[in-house]
Amino acid sequence: MVWHSLTTAEVLNKIDTSIEHGLKSEEVDQRKIQFGSNTLTQKKTTSPFVLFLMQFNQPLVYILLAAAIVTAFLKEFVDSGVIFGVVLVNSIIGFLQESKAIKAIDSLAKSMTSETSVIRNGKKQRIPASELTIGDVVVLQSGDKVPADLRLIQLRELQIDESAFTGESVPAIKNTETILPETVLADRTNMAYSSTLVTYGTGIVVVIAISNYTEFGKIDQMIASADILATPLTKNLARFSVLLLYIILFLSFVTFLVGMIRGESAIDMFMAAVAIAVGAIPEGLPAALTITLAIGVSRMAKRNAIIRKHPAVETLGSTSVICSDKTGTLTQNQMTVEEIFAGEKLFQVAGVGFLPQGEFLSDGQTINANSVIPLQECLKAGLLCNDSNLVSVENKWKIEGDPTEGAMITAALKSGLSKDNLSQKYPRIDTIPFESQYQYMATLHNDIEAKAIIIYMKGSFESILSRCTNVMLNFGETGPLNNEHLQEFSNKAASRGLRVLAFARYICKADKQTISHDDVSNGMTFLGLQAMIDPPRPEAIAAIKACKMAGIKVKMITGDHELTALAIARKIGIADENLDAKNAILNGKNISALSDEQLIYSVKTISVFARVAPEDKLRLVKALQANGDTIAMTGDGVNDAPSLRQANIGIAMGITGTDVAKETADMVLTDDNFATIEAAVEEGRGVYDNLTKFITWALPTNLGEGLVIMLAIIAGVPLPILPVQILWINMTTAVLLGLMLAFEPKEPEIMSRAPRLPNEPVLNQALVFRVFLVGALLCAASFIFFELALLTGRNEAVARTIAVNIFVFGELFYLFNCRSLRISAFKMNALDNKYALLGVAGMILLQIAYTYLPFMNIAFHSEPVQFTDWLIIVGVGAVIFLVIELEKASQNMMNSKKINHINKNKF
Repeated sequence: MVWHSLTTAEVLNKIDTSIEHGLKSEEVDQRKIQFGSNTLTQKKTTSPFVLFLMQFNQPLVYILLAAAIVTAFLKEFVDSGVIFGVVLVNSIIGFLQESKAIKAIDSLAKSMTSETSVIRNGKKQRIPASELTIGDVVVLQSGDKVPADLRLIQLRELQIDESAFTGESVPAIKNTETILPETVLADRTNMAYSSTLVTYGTGIVVVIAISNYTEFGKIDQMIASADILATPLTKNLARFSVLLLYIILFLSFVTFLVGMIRGESAIDMFMAAVAIAVGAIPEGLPAALTITLAIGVSRMAKRNAIIRKHPAVETLGSTSVICSDKTGTLTQNQMTVEEIFAGEKLFQVAGVGFLPQGEFLSDGQTINANSVIPLQECLKAGLLCNDSNLVSVENKWKIEGDPTEGAMITAALKSGLSKDNLSQKYPRIDTIPFESQYQYMATLHNDIEAKAIIIYMKGSFESILSRCTNVMLNFGETGPLNNEHLQEFSNKAASRGLRVLAFARYICKADKQTISHDDVSNGMTFLGLQAMIDPPRPEAIAAIKACKMAGIKVKMITGDHELTALAIARKIGIADENLDAKNAILNGKNISALSDEQLIYSVKTISVFARVAPEDKLRLVKALQANGDTIAMTGDGVNDAPSLRQANIGIAMGITGTDVAKETADMVLTDDNFATIEAAVEEGRGVYDNLTKFITWALPTNLGEGLVIMLAIIAGVPLPILPVQILWINMTTAVLLGLMLAFEPKEPEIMSRAPRLPNEPVLNQALVFRVFLVGALLCAASFIFFELALLTGRNEAVARTIAVNIFVFGELFYLFNCRSLRISAFKMNALDNKYALLGVAGMILLQIAYTYLPFMNIAFHSEPVQFTDWLIIVGVGAVIFLVIELEKASQNMMNSKKINHINKNKF
């Protein structure tokens, strides 16, 4: 039933209730049986135990479990315990992250538990909101939470904060008039929706929907149905892990098969195959992933972005589209008077927000506002005909009341007027509160000095102008109204998204003590117009520019009006100034009319979406994802929760955000600032960079270890490194060397790169070549010098110690190549990552202990080596370092030629 399109009489008739008597007890019981209770249905969820087991269902975890079992089989119980510990820690973290996401629905259910006033059996009574049913007559008053979806029947000056649904910061002014069926939710002025808040006035309403059938309940269903998407990193690592699994199994099988063909024993060949598997498994990868993400989380927290789910750190780095709300994120959420038209002149007002500092300008010149009588009177009217207050709390100016009235107070204070002083000079006698059907507010004041009674009035341009017969001119005299001039200013301001309010006054008889609508029906003197807007954040403008340079598209999705949204979008650089509204913006009505295919096409070019409903936001996110984009979505209200969950990364507002939005989101902004998102994207790119550096650094060792074992089997010679030595290399170097790459600072050009494609592999072709090159060099050097040591009469323990140190020092030197995968190591400041230097020093000391301490010799089958052996070991590391620097320079030259060729073809 489209309740907003029915008259109040039709609503009461169809729902079979009476506003005087409400429902009878027996009717309530019957309807409760029919419709159920007013609570959200709790959905079946995966049990915690199954959710925990699901964390192990990943190829990389299979490999790690296999490594742990193999090392336990080799009786290396400490190493086995470490690997098991890594798997367990990662599984616990994943389990906790998924458990938090499920709390969103619980938060929705809790938010519906409240009490409400209802008329039943002709008596007003207070009951839990959960006991409401269809047809109940509810009495609303200021401060009440709306308990269900309601059709308004009778009201007085009712205003409801619907920001959680519509995104509008200004409370909605309600009425009982019938509206068109196709009217979008944000414009249904005769309806009230569950979980919104009554800010002013009273109303008698009838319940038309409860529980899952409310707009709030529909959002709950959408949250549950929204897909939880895997992050680009988790998808890439899953593909990488499967590939690695096949490679390890293939190498192990080939080794076993070759050995058997050569006539070796099955047990020896099985142990050799195990050695290859142990060597090829990057045991340190999960730990590196967890620690790198944790460092990214810490860095983001310092930049006002709290990460709730660790993989979100990396997802930010691959974001290609940011969908942002307008109010408070791109704007300051502080209405500001920017222009005043008074005395047939236009004045600009400097300053933004509620900070009462700023100049008044006319034709570009600063003026004294108190010297212009019409301007002063217009400001005075805005200050006196006002029920709000501006207060300073902890050195910040905040409004107590309506933001629009706050803007008028601020403008008046900038001119030197004081509300306290003015209220003493012009004490208020009576008031006509704002009512939607009249579109104005009026106050009656006693002018103590002039011994006169004055009416001040503010309201919509049309309602005030229709009641005025003259206008105040430059020196306080009155003259005929120039309606066309006033209309022109009002239209221009409105077309730029400014909200325009008009002001008037009337001097009454000295004995007047009350005011009525008849007193202001005509004869008023027009004072002027104040045009205001919620101004954009300056830092958001810079952040949007930075996003565009980084190849990231920014789209505004808001519940606000089209003109306001488009004006702000143009100011901050989201919408092209040259595009007309038709090609720059879509509203909720347009979105609903488009098929999914049409919407997928439209979102490619359109950047502003206004007056959108929750289901519109969800469709927009899905449409953008269908185009292959990685989406970051901001939101603060209950209506944003489904799209926050559907997005690749949901971003909730920490200050204005609802609990539902925060629980659903992957990240929370503590300052509600768009610039923080841009900073978080930068950090996310840095995290992915460092993960890529670690993988590029780690894989050559695993590859080299596997190859050297295979080569030894094929050649029929002793193994240059034993399985226990492989574990020593992998675990110690991963902790002391590889993990130090997690502390690398961001590279300077990181935000000038295009976003990564979702299907882009972890390593590109150039890095894969580098991995094989380093792996081959490590394999060749360790095998050659192992054999040379044997040929010169050294025993296997000494030869293996040399081979192990070649691997370690090769990795040590290669670490400095990997501090940047693009920039030459010679151009980098070694002190930029002091952790890397500490890790290198620690690794050198550990290898000295491995080589010379007796208990280490026993545990790892090592023996002391000579000084000349160290020259070979360090020399091999230096050669690897120089070879990779030459390879890196060659890659840079090739890339530079490609770019020049592309640019040449463009022109």
